Amino acid sequence: MKEPKIEKLQKMQLVGKHITMSLSNNRTAELWGAFMPMRASVLNRANDNYYSVEVYPEGYFEHFGPNTEFEKWAAVKVEEVTNLPEAMESLTVPEGLYAVFPFKGTPANVPQFMQQIFGVWLPHSKYQLDNRPHFALMGEKYKNNDPESEEDFWVPVRLK
Repeated sequence: MKEPKIEKLQKMQLVGKHITMSLSNNRTAELWGAFMPMRASVLNRANDNYYSVEVYPEGYFEHFGPNTEFEKWAAVKVEEVTNLPEAMESLTVPEGLYAVFPFKGTPANVPQFMQQIFGVWLPHSKYQLDNRPHFALMGEKYKNNDPESEEDFWVPVRLK
């Protein structure tokens, strides 16, 4: 695994849909299936990227299990939140440091990749997790379920 880039993210406004789920009850396809037909109704988009966001409750990683629930978002970045489309909400991602890991592959490869981040890189780094949203930034090289698909995983960190 390559060393991640450490980036300081400025506060970011997202608009999208979210559901509560766990790893054992993965509802990601259902979430994106509900969001994508409505995405064009979001005003003030900042770019063409998509954001897959996880908002973990306090203590999630200390008491982690496959049935531990978290909030998952399908969203787009906006310049400002105005005239929210019906059935959509806004999420503010606060400013802070992120370790940015480039990923190439399919969703089936993600669990092993995440194990490398949380089980190998993080414990040996000078960082610890910070309690802010985690997200995958899916830009122009993202191709759903394609082995050549590329995206960036943003993990919130702070110095130990």
